[in-house]
Amino acid sequence: MSSDRFMRIHSPEFQAMAARVLQVTQLTSRLNSLPFDDEAGRAELFAQILGRPLPPRVTIYPPFYTDHGLRLELAERVFVNQNCTFLDYAGIRLAEGVLVGPRVTFITGGHPVDPQERREWLTGAPIDVAENVWIGAGATILPGVSIGRDAVVAAGAVVADDVPPATLVTGPKAGVRRQW
Repeated sequence: MSSDRFMRIHSPEFQAMAARVLQVTQLTSRLNSLPFDDEAGRAELFAQILGRPLPPRVTIYPPFYTDHGLRLELAERVFVNQNCTFLDYAGIRLAEGVLVGPRVTFITGGHPVDPQERREWLTGAPIDVAENVWIGAGATILPGVSIGRDAVVAAGAVVADDVPPATLVTGPKAGVRRQW
């Protein structure tokens, strides 16, 4: 077993995660159907989804999606625009002042490349986004990525590698890496 595997599918840990995913899916469905001016209702649902109240001055525009919620850490002055997805089982941290454009996706989990192993294991690694980062519309942030302070991720970028502080990253990442 390689070091990046973190959960055997159908294990007790997997069953607990699957139960949490169902619970959070129900909660986010309710959250996303509330009138936008129902601040108290949104605050109550976010507290259930995250396991704690939203920090002060955090703004999240629905629709909002997460699969777990308990491993999503949001600092003060984080702004999340509409239709963002946080697959946070392995952990996502957004530091103070992070701006997230619409339709951004954060993915901390995955599967091994090997077809047989892919049916047996989930893999994952946390995502860490430092202070004052701006992530443009439609960007995808993949497992294990760290984004440095004051960096900018351009709209539509696929971020598979760490981003140094105070840099701009752009473009898709897809390309043939290996064949079997």
